[in-house]
Amino acid sequence: MHLRVHLFAALAALLAVFAVAAADRRFVSTDLFDLQYASEVQISPDGSRVVYVRSINDIMTDRTRTNLWVVDADGGNHRPLLSGRDSYSSPRFSPDGERLAYVADDGTGKPQLFVRWMDSGETAMVSSLTESPSAISFSPDGEQIAFVMRVPAEKPSLASPPTQPEGAEWAPPITVIDSVVYRWDGRGYLEPGFNHVFVVSADGGAARQLTSGDYDHNGRLAWMPDGSGIVFSANRSENWQYQRNQSNLYRVELDSGKIEQLTELDGIARSPAVAPDGRRIVFERDDHQGRQYTESVLGVIDVDGDNLALFGEALDRSMSDPVWASDSSSIYFRYDDRGERKVGRVDLRDRVTTRVEGLGGVAVGRPYLSGSFSVADNGAIAYTAGTAQRPADVHLVDRRGNGRQLTDLNRNLLDQRDLAEVHEISYQSSTDGAQIQGWYLTPPDFDPEKRYPLILEIHGGPHLAYGPHFSAELQRYAAEGYVVFYNNYRGSSSYGEEFGMLLEYKYSSEDDFGDHMSGVDAMVDKGFIDPDRLFITGGSAGGIATAYAIGLTDRFRAAAAVNPVINWVSKVLTGDTYLNQITHQFPGKPWEEFEHYWQRSPLSLVGNVTTPTLLMTGEDDFRTPIAEAEQYYQALQLMEVDAVLIRLPETSHGIDRRPTRHIAKIDNILAWFERYDEVER
Repeated sequence: MHLRVHLFAALAALLAVFAVAAADRRFVSTDLFDLQYASEVQISPDGSRVVYVRSINDIMTDRTRTNLWVVDADGGNHRPLLSGRDSYSSPRFSPDGERLAYVADDGTGKPQLFVRWMDSGETAMVSSLTESPSAISFSPDGEQIAFVMRVPAEKPSLASPPTQPEGAEWAPPITVIDSVVYRWDGRGYLEPGFNHVFVVSADGGAARQLTSGDYDHNGRLAWMPDGSGIVFSANRSENWQYQRNQSNLYRVELDSGKIEQLTELDGIARSPAVAPDGRRIVFERDDHQGRQYTESVLGVIDVDGDNLALFGEALDRSMSDPVWASDSSSIYFRYDDRGERKVGRVDLRDRVTTRVEGLGGVAVGRPYLSGSFSVADNGAIAYTAGTAQRPADVHLVDRRGNGRQLTDLNRNLLDQRDLAEVHEISYQSSTDGAQIQGWYLTPPDFDPEKRYPLILEIHGGPHLAYGPHFSAELQRYAAEGYVVFYNNYRGSSSYGEEFGMLLEYKYSSEDDFGDHMSGVDAMVDKGFIDPDRLFITGGSAGGIATAYAIGLTDRFRAAAAVNPVINWVSKVLTGDTYLNQITHQFPGKPWEEFEHYWQRSPLSLVGNVTTPTLLMTGEDDFRTPIAEAEQYYQALQLMEVDAVLIRLPETSHGIDRRPTRHIAKIDNILAWFERYDEVER
């Protein structure tokens, strides 16, 4: 008898151990500190190796560090180039592949430009800059490096203050603002200054400023093959501050500093690349005149600016990051198609082919489209790609189309976790029958005979897109037993201009609300969703849609609106992107079209709301200022609706930029939903 009791006790203890072990295989919040991913891939000119940025979350500093790693094209010799507490970024090979330029940031706020000799590992700081360099580009002979840097300008002033007596304690000096865009999310209030083009010797020395004037010169820099000049994008018109979607191509001569305008187009011309034979320039072309949604194509001109030709118009997808093939006969580019990022190639007869599919995995928090690529002289392409259960790794495909994965950065973590499966769903919207693509995650150990609570998660933008990519947030929700559904509702990118324009002057509205609710119905029809246990959440534009939806339905048990817009009148007059939004998202200014702004505002529907609602915004958010969430919170309190407001100190619009903020977002949403999920799971 005693032996039997002991055997039962031992068996119970063993089962308990197994239960703990099984529970430990769940994806938990602290796993976010251990996630790593690859970005900014750069393949050497001869295609023999790839340098990439490896992002690592530091649990002690609550920051994401970026190190540089290198791997051979066959996947061998995977090792760090620059690793440690500092952050390294923007790797660029010299044309002969023997050196690597990069930016190093030691946390002092003054990143510098460095060059590393790849054979010896010797490294030299080649700059002593007051601001951070960007758009790094080696000259064709490898002797110079061009970059863009902000140059401070004189601060505006009106009255001159009296002289402060020595030892006196006066209030801080006032700040006078006279620029159109004077603050920006993630950067705060902007110090006066303009972005200019510089060159510095690759061996080090003083940087020389090539451009001047009260204009910004931004984006990719393209050298002429003979090194005589640099092509860039800018808006140098008198009214440039009000023309946020207007830019043209210019060329600056290296010796004289003379600037020549190459294009004179309405809309955007950016990201130039000069053909290796020096005959043509390709660039992104977007005729963004007064429309809410457009698709960019590739423009090609002669080096003197003549003979404009447009490529890829029939593709009906935005074409970005053009790169010439080494023989100047075709152009590589990236584009997004139905929730997936791809690398295409177009020849000079406008014939488009797809070279690589499945880029992604860089947007670790939520499953946004992401990923970069780099092309070698021999046609090999390095790129970042993940899966529904893995963030981005480094991949390579050779010119024959043979592909291989070169890294496996999260094997030690995610091989020990039971992750949710991602499934595609397609359905018709009740709004107008439009076909909507979506995906859903099923929890680990999913049983289709059971019924699960559902979370509807709505993406931001609204002209962005989700896809079947890894998402730490959605994996966490699924790990807690939820089925998670998300879709690319009308207006999402990667479906063409007509689909994008379905949302013109209608965000948010009953139209996109119909897309979401039809998706929820399609999920319920599958038979494993409990229709009485529905929840809704989203961030930014997804937060707007969340707040709008609960003003139209009481179907959800609880809602979580993260950095939402609640009142469009106040938002466009306090947010940092007011020029673009008023011009392209509304038919007129707020005082001209007040009823339209009010109709699009969730605040107009707050009188209908009964859904318990969590609101969350960063205190330093200038994109969707925290006053938006506070308006809604106070309105809900007046309505006596259960609500909480979470303020995130020292946090801008990108809540997931610090690991603990990302964890706080996920865990508080889960806790809020659990509070209102009365059925024991």
